[in-house]
Amino acid sequence: MSGRNQVSRRLVLAGAGAVAGGAVVTGHAAASAPAPAVKIRPGDPRYESLLRGNNFRFAGRPDEIRVAASTEQVVGAVTEAARTGRRVAVRSGGHCFEDFTADPGVRVLLDVSPMDAVGYDPAMRAFEVRPGATLGQVYRALFKGWGVTVPGGSCPAVGAGGHFAGGGYGALSRRYGSVVDHLYGVEVVVADRDGGARAVVATREPGDPNRDLWWAHTGGGGGNFGVVTRYWLRSPGATGDPSRLLPASPREMLECVVAWAWEGMTEQTFTTLLRNFGAWHESHSEPGSPSAGLYAILLLSHRNSGYFSLAVQIDAGLPGADGLVTEFVAAVTAGTGVEPIHNSRQTMPWLHKMTWPGTGEAGDAGTRRYKNKAAYLRRSLTDEQLATAYRHLTDDTAAGEAGMLLIGYGGQVRAVAPEATAVAQRDVVMKAVYYTTWADEGGDAANLAWVRHFYRDVYAATGGVPVPDEVNDGSYINYPDNDLVDPAWNTSGVPGRTLYYKENYPRLQRIKARWDPRGLFRHALAVEPPA
Repeated sequence: MSGRNQVSRRLVLAGAGAVAGGAVVTGHAAASAPAPAVKIRPGDPRYESLLRGNNFRFAGRPDEIRVAASTEQVVGAVTEAARTGRRVAVRSGGHCFEDFTADPGVRVLLDVSPMDAVGYDPAMRAFEVRPGATLGQVYRALFKGWGVTVPGGSCPAVGAGGHFAGGGYGALSRRYGSVVDHLYGVEVVVADRDGGARAVVATREPGDPNRDLWWAHTGGGGGNFGVVTRYWLRSPGATGDPSRLLPASPREMLECVVAWAWEGMTEQTFTTLLRNFGAWHESHSEPGSPSAGLYAILLLSHRNSGYFSLAVQIDAGLPGADGLVTEFVAAVTAGTGVEPIHNSRQTMPWLHKMTWPGTGEAGDAGTRRYKNKAAYLRRSLTDEQLATAYRHLTDDTAAGEAGMLLIGYGGQVRAVAPEATAVAQRDVVMKAVYYTTWADEGGDAANLAWVRHFYRDVYAATGGVPVPDEVNDGSYINYPDNDLVDPAWNTSGVPGRTLYYKENYPRLQRIKARWDPRGLFRHALAVEPPA
């Protein structure tokens, strides 16, 4: 995610919003030797249009944009960059929250979006996903061919490249875990110490000498170790024909959306709703729980929007699905006495739900600048934190479309040990996202100030950041926030990278030293080699 796959108001108001056994591949896979790589330099009419990703706050000025359509072209681009001493950054879908591909130090921007094939690889007995494939392409291909899926995000234009490497999660994660819990292997183009580059295949097999490189891509984040050119996906222990190697796609999704007006909303009622939402997740987030199939987002839009809302999704085919939704909504609203201004429930085909173009793209309404900050939660926010959230969501300083999300998590995610993958935050039940979006550069200062102060104040007791403790558990690398390594905003004494990786960070550092000895791949939050 990486990617902006959970933070649009339209996503939530919309509702959080390939034939079996065949070796089918979809997308733009080359059938013969690849054409020469496309080099786009300043002065080329395509250059300006390709500079920016999804967040228009950031645009670098690289010497060239290299558009790669094959692993061989990536090897060539990385070799050339390494031998000329130029820093390279890779972009797939371009949905990074920060400037990882637009930093002034990046001299070669490697665009792998043409590498978008999705299919079944019989040699690996796993599904192959190229990094440029969008989540929408992944869902369509897996569903149409085999009726399976991965528990990824709900924004169909996000690229698999960054989303998978950072962990990946979505509406099915409470039931099936993170995307990387189904990652069998990766092909990564790495830079050698002598300035060359090569493609390395790494799998989760215990005897694989490259297994540490696979592990690094189970939540270590993109842009750290090399360029992923293939992912292979197969659930642990899965056997048989391809239709049994990944979770089955739901047939239909049941969706419930409830909205409340800010007018007349008291602090007591507001904080009760939030506390109830958190308490339910504390009690219903064990692996295998009958409620693990239920996924909910509480979208706390700022008061200037006029309302805030709750969106619930569940596989309509689960036993008692409608009743589970009813019980959940009753638990969230218990003791509030407030009537919603909107309360709807509908069932729709799963593929339509996951691939409809309107489900949450930043920029649908012309707002292409944003700043997001995030945190994991092991339990509900404290009373003091809830009061702080109410204060900032009802103040007069929010300039853009702003607010906060509480996102249901846990469930099957918690069945995996923290050290089994690079995703260290396993004993968690929710994610929190603080966001603001706006249209033009003139709004930068006011919007950045609002969201930064909001976040700092929520975590005032721990130095302005979510230091792991009884309530907080650091943050999610696919929601990167450069402020966490800025001493002006992180006064906790806990390094920002520890907030993302916790005890897994030293292992990631050792892997970094082995596979990127020249430090060719780096950004503001990059894994650093051991001191």
